[in-house]
Amino acid sequence: MKKNYVLDTNILLHDPRAIFKFEDNNVIIPIYVIEEIDQFKREGSERGRNARTVVRLLDELRESGGSLSKGVVLQSGGGLRVAVPQKRPELPTAIDKAAMDNAILQTAFDVRDEDGGRPTVFVTMDTNLRIRADALGMVAETYENQRVEAEQLHTGIKEIELDSDGIDRFFQDGHYKPGEALTANLCVLLRDRANPSHTALGRYDAQRREVVALRTPREGVMGVRPRNKEQAHAIDLLLDENIRLVTLVGKAGTGKTLLALAAGLKRTIEDGTYARMLVSRPVMPLGRDIGFLPGDVDEKLNPWMQPIFDNLEFLFSSGTRKGPRAYAELLESGQLQVEPLTYIRGRSLPSQYMIVDEAQNLTPHEVKTIITRSGDGTKIVLTGDPYQIDNPYVDSASNGLTIAADKFRGEKVAAHIVLSKGERSELAELAANLL
Repeated sequence: MKKNYVLDTNILLHDPRAIFKFEDNNVIIPIYVIEEIDQFKREGSERGRNARTVVRLLDELRESGGSLSKGVVLQSGGGLRVAVPQKRPELPTAIDKAAMDNAILQTAFDVRDEDGGRPTVFVTMDTNLRIRADALGMVAETYENQRVEAEQLHTGIKEIELDSDGIDRFFQDGHYKPGEALTANLCVLLRDRANPSHTALGRYDAQRREVVALRTPREGVMGVRPRNKEQAHAIDLLLDENIRLVTLVGKAGTGKTLLALAAGLKRTIEDGTYARMLVSRPVMPLGRDIGFLPGDVDEKLNPWMQPIFDNLEFLFSSGTRKGPRAYAELLESGQLQVEPLTYIRGRSLPSQYMIVDEAQNLTPHEVKTIITRSGDGTKIVLTGDPYQIDNPYVDSASNGLTIAADKFRGEKVAAHIVLSKGERSELAELAANLL
């Protein structure tokens, strides 16, 4: 039996093509949702672009399919209509009966009552609104399309048990042929059955169909040496120019940003593999305004980008190029560039090592926008913690970082790893685990 799905505004602002993703069911958009979308259409942000996209899609359906109030047929076999209520919102527990959330929820009840017997589901990404809907007897769900629970995200590491001779042969030959199919660029931990502390680290090479030894330099990268097996794997992935997309996921203090910057500086400055290292953070993701801060663009960016500069100062103070703000000459020469993501749309970025820090605050569409900017020879590194999200329009399961890590799993040009052990300090590790 077909179902009725009543969509909240945040669904369409998150994914403007959500109206086509409910198979052969009926999609109902309350008229109040159209009014709310109209308030965002002039924004220069991703939310504003999505609002304009929704309006265009609905107008195209209206022109080609007839009246939206009566309903139009979608290619999936389902239907779409805009619901106009016959009465004002009358939710029994609503404090403000004129509030948009209550009006949208009231429309869901009207749809259910008018279409007796047909299952009706209210779809919203607003957790509080789902709770209120459920309490009032309405079936409520979140938007499940493009959701990957952070707890279920693959760690990127697989453990394989061998005998002692197998481990020794791997150290001697530098490769091992596994007896099972593995995904491309999967990080592998080989462990001795008889002696669990006897281990070896490798990575699966899909072309050779072998686990090959890591190529992490013994002296470290820019003075930074891996402190655990996940960091050793991460450095190997970050230094390999054949891998064009790396997603580093981990809690605070696991070294995500520091390792990415160290590897990027080595490949760009020391090795000359890339023409420039571009670093950015989505504190103003694809449209958040920085105009309220005083000064030019660089001065506006400075408070937001300070964590990047802190890591750069640490790298240059411990590496070969020492001195206060030794990275300033790289900024002046253009080899190192720090800029907001606001200006990335429409650009092509060839031969660059691009690091996007705090990528968990990006939507899947924003991550798609970033990755599709990569030109020939460009490597993109996405770092972040799905449990530290500041963007109110995504959560730990719907953010662009986890979606990208899941969608690119097994691709030969992509790799992923979860960093689990904090190395910033004993206090920081305790805080991350206890608080």
